[in-house]
Amino acid sequence: MNLISIPALQDNYIWLLDDQNGHCLIVDPGEAAPVLNALKSRKLTPTAILLTHHHHDHVDGVKEIWAQFPELKLYGPAEIPAQSGRIILKNGDVKEIGGVKWQIFATPGHTLGHISYYSAPYLFCGDTLFSAGCGRLFEGTPEQMYQSFQQLAQLPDETLVCAAHEYTLSNLKFSRSILPDDHDIDHHERNVQEMRKKGQPSLPTTLGLERKINLFLRCDDIDLQNKLKLNDPLKPAWHVFAHLRQLKDSF
Repeated sequence: MNLISIPALQDNYIWLLDDQNGHCLIVDPGEAAPVLNALKSRKLTPTAILLTHHHHDHVDGVKEIWAQFPELKLYGPAEIPAQSGRIILKNGDVKEIGGVKWQIFATPGHTLGHISYYSAPYLFCGDTLFSAGCGRLFEGTPEQMYQSFQQLAQLPDETLVCAAHEYTLSNLKFSRSILPDDHDIDHHERNVQEMRKKGQPSLPTTLGLERKINLFLRCDDIDLQNKLKLNDPLKPAWHVFAHLRQLKDSF
């Protein structure tokens, strides 16, 4: 398999997973033109579109792509706009799509119906887990998002986290404001700065790296709790998560 990131809109990534036999899957096409251009230049025929949630910057390209490839199958959560022929997925489903067996996780928080797709090593997690961060809570609660993170955190270190936005530098800046002496955060921020200067994406990242640099995956870290003054009395980990999200919202 060959993973391809397509920059779109202001800071989105649309993902293609190429089976290297002329077919591919499309993940969260927020606009059609860059996808159609990539398909044409790479001589790829899409077999399915995978959607993580209903926001326009993840679904607006579907109609135009579908018009070009009417045999395409569309998969997503129940919250996506109703379209003829769509296939609804829910937590715990295991579905073979494009010759790949996908495990479906319900990952509410950003939206209530958000789902993520996992087939080792690929994790398409939409706007749930970002590199060094997490999605905004537009519909769900901090506790729901924390539980979504805990579910994804069970996956192996080598999991490739294919998030939907290039937010890494701003997330690392926030992380460094909380833990200014953290070597892993500082080192990765320098690496990403160099990557972005060269026009390279910071994604995919790995779950192993995220365990080190993503504060939202470190809510049981005593040093972090001390910095946030949430250790006296000790708060449940999801309270730490909620406090971090609140701080990030106003950062």
